[in-house]
Amino acid sequence: MTRCLRPFAIAVAAVLALAVNAVHAQPLSKIVFSTDWLAQAEHGGFYQALAEGTYRKYGLDVDLRMGGPQVNGLQLLAAGRLDIAMADALQVMSAVEQRVPVVAIAATFQKNPTVVIAHPGVARLEDLKGKPIAIGAASNTTFWPWLRQKYGFTDDQKRPYGFSVQPFLADPALSQQGFATSEPFTIEKAGVRPTVFLLADHGYPPYSEVLAVTRKTLAGRRDALERFIRASAEGWKSYLANPAPGNALIKRANPQMSDELLAYGVQKMREYMIVTGGDARTSGLLTMTAARWQSTADFLREAGLAKPGVDYSRAYTLGLVKAVHVLP
Repeated sequence: MTRCLRPFAIAVAAVLALAVNAVHAQPLSKIVFSTDWLAQAEHGGFYQALAEGTYRKYGLDVDLRMGGPQVNGLQLLAAGRLDIAMADALQVMSAVEQRVPVVAIAATFQKNPTVVIAHPGVARLEDLKGKPIAIGAASNTTFWPWLRQKYGFTDDQKRPYGFSVQPFLADPALSQQGFATSEPFTIEKAGVRPTVFLLADHGYPPYSEVLAVTRKTLAGRRDALERFIRASAEGWKSYLANPAPGNALIKRANPQMSDELLAYGVQKMREYMIVTGGDARTSGLLTMTAARWQSTADFLREAGLAKPGVDYSRAYTLGLVKAVHVLP
């Protein structure tokens, strides 16, 4: 470099350094986010993004809180105590029915993890017609009407489900509800290799673990929300490749979580492509489509669960997640 250009180059470098420092000096955007249950592998991508500094990379200070049996995330969201809450798509649609101003901006699980668990030897889901199935009360407004509608199941098949696998283990004729990443693990530990039917693979349409915000937050914080989706998508990609950093934070938040169950959860999410399947394969992690939401609304109407006059398209917006394209 000639002597006359060297001072100019030094000046340019100084200006660039000041610009970089100014960017890093910008205050982080605070995001208070609650999951839908105690920390577990099903939340791994969010803990991974926190553990690896991905949220901070995108200018976010994320306060990641656990849900639980006594936590109503959508209620806390509507009250302004959360910026983002994790919820089932059907919960968001129910909130819209009640004119609660919440909206889904992304979907963590492309496949709903709800399963029906049967004893070995059951070949097809439809073979359970007329057989006893243990389900919880909440299932009467979720997957049970879908099973009645699609497979002709009848209410006289229902048995009460107390969120324990012991009745299943004691009765070879009994099937039960569960989640792909949870109850089958407990059953296998008891020495039974169950037959597991992932309802999403049979057409059950609702998204699971959607990210919901209020319409006020959507209107006022679009940039921060988009950055949160992008960082979370990167967190999920990283977690499914190497979950160790996220798992360390999960166990810190929920000390009762075992390494064995965490490994099982990750294995099943990979096996069933719960996070990476469906439209995520081409449109990116956490994606959503209008067609999928429409099929969910159609299911509700056909099952007699929809309220007349409700515009279910208000339950979601695609604008933010479409700008994020983090492929699995």
